[in-house]
Amino acid sequence: MHSMLIAPCGMNCGICLAYLREKNRCEGCWADDTNKPKSCINCIIKNCELLEKTESKFCYDCEKFPCKRLKQLDKRYRTKYHMSMLENLANIKIHGLENFVEMEHERWKCGQCGGMICVHRQYCLNCIKIKY
Repeated sequence: MHSMLIAPCGMNCGICLAYLREKNRCEGCWADDTNKPKSCINCIIKNCELLEKTESKFCYDCEKFPCKRLKQLDKRYRTKYHMSMLENLANIKIHGLENFVEMEHERWKCGQCGGMICVHRQYCLNCIKIKY
C-alpha cells in the first residue's frame, strides 16, 4: 500500500474491490483510466475543479469541504462498509499522508495471510478470512 492509492475523497483504493480483484484490475484514482469502472472515471469528486485549486489535492483543503457529494459518499460507506471518508480525510490532515497509509495498512491487513481485507466484501480475497 502506498500514498498514490489514497483518493482525493479519502478512499483507500488499496482496499477497494476494483483494486484487489485480479481481472480488469483498477490501479486507483490517481492512475490512468484503463480498467477503471465508469463510476470512477466520471467521479464528481475526483474531477472537481475546486480540488485542482487545493495545495494537497485532497478534499479537506477545499473551500466547500465537506461538499454534498462527499457527505453522501461518506454516509453510504459508513452505512454499508463501516468506513468513513471524512474520518480518513481528518486523519490525513492531522497525521499526514504517510502515517495515514501506515495506519490503513495495519487496519486492513489480513491477520491470516497478510493480504488486504476488501472494504466492499469485508474479507480477504486471498484467503477468505472475514474481518469481523
